[in-house]
Amino acid sequence: HQHKSIADEAKMKSVLALLLLLTSADAFTTTPSGSVRSTATTTTSSFSRTSIALEASRNKDKVASRSKWAASRGYGLAAADDSGDAGKSVPRLIIAGAPASGKGTQCEIIKEKYGVVHLSTGDMLRAAVAAGTEVGNQAKDFMDAGKLVPDEVIIGVVKDRLDESDCVETGWLLDGFPRTPAQAEALADAGVSADCFIFLNVPDDVLVERVVGRRTDPETGKIYHMTFSPPEDEEILARLEQRSDDTEEKVKVRLEQFHANVDAVKGSYTDISVEVDGTKSPADVSTTIVEAIDAVLA
Repeated sequence: HQHKSIADEAKMKSVLALLLLLTSADAFTTTPSGSVRSTATTTTSSFSRTSIALEASRNKDKVASRSKWAASRGYGLAAADDSGDAGKSVPRLIIAGAPASGKGTQCEIIKEKYGVVHLSTGDMLRAAVAAGTEVGNQAKDFMDAGKLVPDEVIIGVVKDRLDESDCVETGWLLDGFPRTPAQAEALADAGVSADCFIFLNVPDDVLVERVVGRRTDPETGKIYHMTFSPPEDEEILARLEQRSDDTEEKVKVRLEQFHANVDAVKGSYTDISVEVDGTKSPADVSTTIVEAIDAVLA
């Protein structure tokens, strides 16, 4: 048995020696000129290139997988986009102001400058009803019955509209909504958030003067003001009409309703609220608003 063990050990050593010799010979190759060079560097280099390529491929697959996951959930789309617009935010704005605060004028300016979709609840309700959407049909039932459309239905209409492609791609401007703290809370619960809440602050006595002095030309629809922009033509002046709700008594009632809710609504947007002096010229008011919007979008 002892002789057999010694013989086996000798055979093992012979095999190992042969393997070592083959490995050493394989490490060199003959060039066309007859010289010998080592292949270790070439092998290592090829291995490194292959490893790098495989790693890059794996990383690319990981990025694609993660981007697909993010896109399916609406997350990180800007970060995953390699275009020059990556990371840019579209404006999501709310503007509030009492009757005759100049809100309509500023909405037009904002819409023109930023290309946002200008939205009022009246327009959205009418569009939803006309389109026959689920919430539109719900709203229609209340409207046909002569009842006020409840907040949950209005929020549904607003949320559906804000989810449409034009609002998602270019941004939006909610005009005079939310009107109550309950609507502001419901809007937040629905996942709707804004970048900037703009409030046009105008004293009541100025608002009353603006409203009471308004007159409309029934032939052209043009609005004049008896103090600030009266017509120069006597014939036009003679045919001007005053809207039935543009009296001092009625405007004061509307202002009371406005003030009953506006402070609470403003409280819902304290962090993004910008208060603008609405007694200044439309151009000056616009400058302040644009500066505020540009600051939050920067």
